[in-house]
Amino acid sequence: MTTISLKAAQRIIAAALEKGGALSLKPLSVVVLDPGGQVKAFARQDGASPGRYAIAHGKAYGAVMLGMGGQAQMARAEAQSYFMLAANGAFGGAVVPVPGGVLVRGAEGAVIGAVGVTGDTSDNDEICAVTGIEAAGLTPEA
Repeated sequence: MTTISLKAAQRIIAAALEKGGALSLKPLSVVVLDPGGQVKAFARQDGASPGRYAIAHGKAYGAVMLGMGGQAQMARAEAQSYFMLAANGAFGGAVVPVPGGVLVRGAEGAVIGAVGVTGDTSDNDEICAVTGIEAAGLTPEA
């Protein structure tokens, strides 16, 4: 598999939203991107603000375009803010370097996409993203 399938993307979203419900989180938005940064699937729960799409997308987009999850991006931003500022500028300001953006690796270990979750705390968003990815039988990299 060189890209995430629509079926897997839909499973990730369903499981991430289910986990958010189980944890009584605020309404979530979840996006799944293919390895080229294009949207494969998106869902916004009732009550989630419409601007959450851009945040979820930015979390996932940063992960797939930089090849590192939100945790790693945040650490890099804290250690070398100039790099993340430059990278974000190169991507038109579309990167949101915080937890909740998670790389998706396929069976062979290659990156096949990324997931971005937003709506609650970044750490809770990441928990939901990881849960969704694992529910689809894929490997998350935060």
